[in-house]
Amino acid sequence: MAKEEENVGIDITEPLYMQRLGEINVIGEPFLNVNSEHIKSFDKNLYRQLVSYPQEVIPTFDMAVNEIFFDRYPDSILEHQIQVRPFNALKTKNMRNLNPEDIDQLITISGMVIRTSQLIPEMQEAFFQCQVCAHTTRVEMDRGRIAEPSACGHCHTTHSMALIHNRSLFSDKQMIKLQESPEDMPAGQTPHTVVLFAHNDLVDKVQPGDRVNVTGIYRAVPIRVNPRVSNVKSVYKTHIDVIHYRKTDAKRLHGLDEEAEQKLFSEKRVELLKELSRKPDIYERLASALAPSIYEHEDIKKGILLQLFGGTRKDFSHTGRGKFRAEINILLCGDPGTSKSQLLQYVYNLVPRGQYTSGKGSSAVGLTAYVMKDPETRQLVLQTGALVLSDNGICCIDEFDKMSENTRSVLHEVMEQQTLSIAKAGIICQLNARTSILAAANPIESQWNPKKTTIENIQLPHTLLSRFDLIFLMLDPQDEAYDRRLAHHLVALYYQSEEQAEEEFLDMAVLKDYIAYAHSTIMPRLSEEASQALIEAYVDMRKIGSSRGMVSAYPRQLESLIRLAEAHAKVRFSSKVEAIDVEEAKRLHREALKQSATDPRTGIVDISILTTGMSATSRKRKEELAEALKKLILSKGKTPALKYQQLFEDIRGQSDIAITKDMFEEALRALADDDFLTVTGKTVRLL
Repeated sequence: MAKEEENVGIDITEPLYMQRLGEINVIGEPFLNVNSEHIKSFDKNLYRQLVSYPQEVIPTFDMAVNEIFFDRYPDSILEHQIQVRPFNALKTKNMRNLNPEDIDQLITISGMVIRTSQLIPEMQEAFFQCQVCAHTTRVEMDRGRIAEPSACGHCHTTHSMALIHNRSLFSDKQMIKLQESPEDMPAGQTPHTVVLFAHNDLVDKVQPGDRVNVTGIYRAVPIRVNPRVSNVKSVYKTHIDVIHYRKTDAKRLHGLDEEAEQKLFSEKRVELLKELSRKPDIYERLASALAPSIYEHEDIKKGILLQLFGGTRKDFSHTGRGKFRAEINILLCGDPGTSKSQLLQYVYNLVPRGQYTSGKGSSAVGLTAYVMKDPETRQLVLQTGALVLSDNGICCIDEFDKMSENTRSVLHEVMEQQTLSIAKAGIICQLNARTSILAAANPIESQWNPKKTTIENIQLPHTLLSRFDLIFLMLDPQDEAYDRRLAHHLVALYYQSEEQAEEEFLDMAVLKDYIAYAHSTIMPRLSEEASQALIEAYVDMRKIGSSRGMVSAYPRQLESLIRLAEAHAKVRFSSKVEAIDVEEAKRLHREALKQSATDPRTGIVDISILTTGMSATSRKRKEELAEALKKLILSKGKTPALKYQQLFEDIRGQSDIAITKDMFEEALRALADDDFLTVTGKTVRLL
């Protein structure tokens, strides 16, 4: 793959490509990647010829390079001659703009690989033998066709030449479908796709889901009316013959490489961003610039801001400790009309690689990947879904509570392991899905019931809820003063002047640049004092719980704190996570917990609501009730069968707290699990 950008250990005194030839001699890989920009700055005429006539110019480059190489290293042995691979042709095109004037020219396009075929053998050199005099001849392939000799060159008999397959030369070929990246797409249009053909060692270099810049020659091939007849249609089919791939991978987040980054962020711009980051209230400023049309909800905006920045990606897989996710997942839940979807839409429009889906309209395969038949090759191929497409971005899922059960089960792996394992129709693979999830859910009774826990209000499995770093409640306070301020704010949006709108737009542009710059350049590490503060915070959270016999923190909460602290350090453009970052992470985490993990009966924060689906007090009460019921049944003596209703009334009569039917049934179930009794219809039998 393109390692040419990694200008590591380069001697400035010696020409760059001479050093590259030295590397080829050492490594033995006979490929030379040449940046077209260098050719242009050296000789514009040569560059123009390369772009206009690549078919003729590139072989000439090959000859020149091989001559220089074997002059310098006469003893070097390579498996074949050095091939020159130009990349970064400045005739970079959007896929949609490819037109007939580009045919047979060198172009560079970028996109996302959506499909790769298996290897196809392609004939390079055909071997013909005369059936009459056994004279043989070889014919090389030219532009996809082989010119079959019409007569034997020795005995001049016409139509006597037959193709001998096992003496012909074949090469590898692969068909790849490239789709334009979601960020390059005009609004409301379906993505464009282009067919690429890769040959020899470029085969199997990219997988579905990779984002690549492809340099190649744009070709047009006639389509035959009938495979057996040589007549062709007037409509031509286009494809690109790949010469060079360049992955835009995780190291260049948001597709920024060194050069593009300098173009995007001029020194002036970087200086402005750094100046902004030195302001003491930058965190509050950025949070208020986020979705300015939405009233209040400061903490929620701060949480989303930290999600946009994300933590630092840590990969210890080489030491066997695996990877730790850097992405922050947030769930917003609450009353209708509290602008949850507005926030989601805003974030979706802000991030370069975001996907927006709705719970009802998404299926499990639509989120992950599905297998379909390729219309051209009739083979089963893998098509990727929303979570894979939003790799390194944010996937916004609205109406999270209305998702079907099997769709939701897909998210478990994505939200913790950041990968997607698929085994369907003979295709077994693991795709990257390093995506942050921002989800919005409505309560089950459409209005939030303060007497119920979060789990009871939104019917979501606790295994999924515990994977969210922050869970915010957006409740509608029944308060006249608040309503008046909100109404005032909403009405003001309708008569804001052009200057105000302009100012808001400016904020958005600065915010985008600020986040992109922090994302690509700042990777904060934990300092010693921050590590200590995190340990203290975690131990404190555990202590609070243990004193009351309940658990108030799990290792997942500690990981959440680390991610939030790293994101806060990124906001300050700091390369070290300090104690103030940990303080803010703690405060935000506590705020979210206070809202979502409060036991409605005791009013105390209890993390086990999110992790096990039941607060410690209700679990304790359930056990006590089961114990009391057991005593009551045993006190009745040796009666083998008891009436359900009678038992219910007896236990209600002797208990000092109100017992509901649900509580009674739960206690019966607990005793049935202990093999103490069975319930058949309305009769309770002892075992």
